[in-house]
Amino acid sequence: MSEAAEARASGSRWRVAANRRWIIMALLLALTCYAPFQLVPFRVFQFTMVLIYAVALLGLNLLVGHTGQISLGHGAYFAVGAYTAAILLHSWHVPYPATLPAAAVAAFALGLAFGVPAVRLRGLYLALVTLAIAIFLVPLLKRFESVTGGSMGLTLAKPVPPAWTGLAEDQWLYFLTLAVAVVAFLVTRSVLRSRVGRALHAIRDNEAAAEVMGVRLSFYKTLSFAWSAMLAGIAGCLYTWVIGYVSPDSFVVTLSITLLAGLVVGGLGSYWGPLLGGLFVMFVPSISQSVNDAAPGVVFGLLIIAVMYVAPTGLAGLAGRAAYSIKKTLRKE
Repeated sequence: MSEAAEARASGSRWRVAANRRWIIMALLLALTCYAPFQLVPFRVFQFTMVLIYAVALLGLNLLVGHTGQISLGHGAYFAVGAYTAAILLHSWHVPYPATLPAAAVAAFALGLAFGVPAVRLRGLYLALVTLAIAIFLVPLLKRFESVTGGSMGLTLAKPVPPAWTGLAEDQWLYFLTLAVAVVAFLVTRSVLRSRVGRALHAIRDNEAAAEVMGVRLSFYKTLSFAWSAMLAGIAGCLYTWVIGYVSPDSFVVTLSITLLAGLVVGGLGSYWGPLLGGLFVMFVPSISQSVNDAAPGVVFGLLIIAVMYVAPTGLAGLAGRAAYSIKKTLRKE
């Protein structure tokens, strides 16, 4: 076969694969839009939380999975977004839509502030610095009681669905969260397919080689920290809308560790990893708690060990390998 014919065949296969991905995504989106009309309100709430965690994990995946920088402080950015929205709603009576960009900017600024010194650190030292952020934030929130409500937190009203939608409150919150999540996934996908994404992947694979190729390590690492924090802040704002209550005890260091564990289980560096990780973070503790109050931690840990043993690349990698094996078997037949 000539080179031109091979190129045409390769292009044809790529187009078929791309079309298949878009069809799968369209079907998945249609299913997610149909689901809240068939589920009870509590299940709708649970899937809303899955989408919120998926947005937070999308940011963590950008930093850890695509840039190769470890972070144990992602829960702090989540809390900053949640409290920014809560304070604006409680003290300033700002409209709900305005709190979303405000939370994103506040978390972006914090991520940028910590990203500048963090780029000089690697491995364990970077992990400890990011862990420190998550540790000192909770006492800080409790200290400024006049603003944050202290240990008691802040109670807020949830967004009311417009009458013309005909939706219940849980359905309205679900669709608001879904819309933000879809935009976040599409924007992140576009960024990763651009020159910026190629630079982040080069840093992840080999920092020395990336620097030789002209990639500005400090710039892209700092930007990755800031973008990651921004997505976590957006997720935190959505959390405030859905829960209607924020408290320092909701954002302890365990949240950061749980988010990182969820991403690893879902699949580092994969497009579907954050969504699978969100399902894991939401449903595994919930299901195991119905068995025993002490079970969530045990089950969570055992499942992480099992997934890492069976699928080192996470659930997304396991699904990809299974699909490839099925496709290979069908071709042989």
